[in-house]
Amino acid sequence: MKKASGFEIVAARCWNLLNEGKPFTPIFTISVYALYHMNQWGDGGFWERFALGLLAALPLFALYFYYDFPLFLRNYLWFPVVAALLLWRDTALDLGMYALGIGLFLFFTIYFWGTFYYHLRIGTSWWNFKRFWKLVLKNSDSTSGNAQEQLPKFLLLLFVVDTAGAKWAGTSLETSDFGWGTYVWFLIGTAIYAWVLHRYLFDWKPKEIAGYTVPAAVPARTQDGKVFVLVIDGMRKDRFEEANAPFLKKWRAEGTEYTQMETVYPARTVVCFSSMFTGTYPREHGITSNMVWKLGIKVESIFDSLRKVGKRGRLLGIAHLIDSMGDDVESVTAVMHNDKADRNIMERAKLIMAEQDPDLLVVQFIATDQTGHSMGALYDEYRQKIEEADALIAEFVGWLAERGDADNATFIVCADHGQADGIGGHGHLDEGERYVPFFLYGPDVRSGVKVDAKHSLVSVAPTLSYLLGTPLPSHSRGPVLTDAFE
Repeated sequence: MKKASGFEIVAARCWNLLNEGKPFTPIFTISVYALYHMNQWGDGGFWERFALGLLAALPLFALYFYYDFPLFLRNYLWFPVVAALLLWRDTALDLGMYALGIGLFLFFTIYFWGTFYYHLRIGTSWWNFKRFWKLVLKNSDSTSGNAQEQLPKFLLLLFVVDTAGAKWAGTSLETSDFGWGTYVWFLIGTAIYAWVLHRYLFDWKPKEIAGYTVPAAVPARTQDGKVFVLVIDGMRKDRFEEANAPFLKKWRAEGTEYTQMETVYPARTVVCFSSMFTGTYPREHGITSNMVWKLGIKVESIFDSLRKVGKRGRLLGIAHLIDSMGDDVESVTAVMHNDKADRNIMERAKLIMAEQDPDLLVVQFIATDQTGHSMGALYDEYRQKIEEADALIAEFVGWLAERGDADNATFIVCADHGQADGIGGHGHLDEGERYVPFFLYGPDVRSGVKVDAKHSLVSVAPTLSYLLGTPLPSHSRGPVLTDAFE
């Protein structure tokens, strides 16, 4: 299987500018305004109006970049739109510009992203838009595909850019009839409104662990076996229950299951992996979305801990993870037919074991997640990918057993996050995202145990430290999962 090329790594970062909701909003707003006025590009007056409008809207751009308005809070985004229309009710609306914005947004999300992009990248049907439009309208994550968040945001921003620019150009602040005093109070009111909503209504973030990890009060391992973390990216807990996955369910029954294993916020892939393998939260490790502005985590990872004791770990995953975990990632290309993705990843995992023989191998199976994003998590195709992952993991473990690598090994099987209804959305912890399948299996793992107490994925790194006999990563906060061990 091919590694992610240098071009793919750069392209993935560029795509995140459009895929992640925060950078998308200003990029899209500015693009729509410029495209609509394309016939005026040769007029110096247009550029004056455009620049002044952007300057006036800058505080609002910043406010909407800072605040997500997650889940039901996005419904409150329409109140500032209505307020602006009432305050500047004498303004003639350029309906063509707003129609262009809505049309381009629907074209981008439903056809360019949901059909053209996914067809070229993972081989979905050219007719995927017939389903994808319904998914976009329901989607609730932090991406640009969240129509109910993006529409009121960019419509208000277009209104401010257009109205302020037109009324300010050729005048001064004192002579402009825009109503700057009114606008300042509008900005202050909108900022307070956003703060109040997020302060008092945004109350479903997972509670963070206050202190750092203390050494586990369990005996040291008697056998020095390898550890494998098998991550089925984006696997919903309820859909795993529905799937015909005999191998993994047998392991779960014969190992230790954590029934309330909670992901982190925001539940984005790069964020979750960073938390899993550092043992801490986004505010501390520095990765707060799939769009990584400053490359690399700010704290130690389990891979750093392994190096301290002369051991080696590898993370086999997509190019996005390089932005966080750097050279510890063995990248895989995400540009291939989705039906072949997990098979190719498993073959690459075999190659890594044969050539590098790491003490820790993390494998990211991506087909389930990609199916949820492209076709929805509540459809049969999504469940089928879980079943395919089950068969592939059974095959991989059989191959490890033939080599003798499975004898004393410990396996952790989990998802990094679930997926909500819509375009496989994950980020704001909608239904289906928060709790993930999580169980351990191996000779040192207790058999037939279910742990119902709430735990967090930040416990992965310290548990790996215990299993592999390494120091804890520098900022690890999760407790070692001691309930799993004899």
